[in-house]
Amino acid sequence: MGLVPGGGYAEFALVHETNALPVPDGLSPTEAGAIPETYFTVWTNVFERGRLTQGETFLVHGGTSGIGTTAIQLAKAFGATVIATAGSPAKCEACRRLGADLAIDYRAQDFVAEVMAFTGMRGVDLILDMVGGSYIQRNIEACATEGRIVQIGVQEGSVASVDVRRLMLKRLTFTGSTLRIRTVADKAAIAVALEAQVWPRLARGEVRPLVHATFPLREASRAHALMESSAHIGKIVLIP
Repeated sequence: MGLVPGGGYAEFALVHETNALPVPDGLSPTEAGAIPETYFTVWTNVFERGRLTQGETFLVHGGTSGIGTTAIQLAKAFGATVIATAGSPAKCEACRRLGADLAIDYRAQDFVAEVMAFTGMRGVDLILDMVGGSYIQRNIEACATEGRIVQIGVQEGSVASVDVRRLMLKRLTFTGSTLRIRTVADKAAIAVALEAQVWPRLARGEVRPLVHATFPLREASRAHALMESSAHIGKIVLIP
């Protein structure tokens, strides 16, 4: 399996040898196809940039997305308390099955209030957010003092009105990253860390890629329609 820089919708695709990894024992090629993009993204943002450690409390938005399902499992495997947001009771239940200690239906509940109640008004140590927009200020409110926020997407928008005083008073770290534009060497370093830290857990079945559906490559448009419906839980995989 490998992390390609683009052009992955194909029977054959080029990937630099340092950005390729062996398929862990016990995983099918379909499961392997669901791994690289999400595991590279979660590892570099949650554990390297976000510095999540054992015993901390972690909030991930979009808990049933490919990124979310991966983040929940890895954070739990490394000893964190995990909170996830999702868009329905069924999706919240899916988050709990994956290991989330608290799942919040963001359509029916205020995630800031729920987070603060769950943590005894302390807040969370780390937030992984792909929403942006109005969530940016709300994430600041949901963070504990000395907390960290890692932005990896802006589904609601990249521009927001933010009270920076709250960030200052809590001494927060607000950072973010994208994966595709990083160098081959950067991605190779992530691959080395993954093989050492995560691949044994995949081989033991402690964490698994969650595949919601597969489609033949020629039906990629149907896969995108499913993705845009937000009805999926986990990854959608194309089969050449």
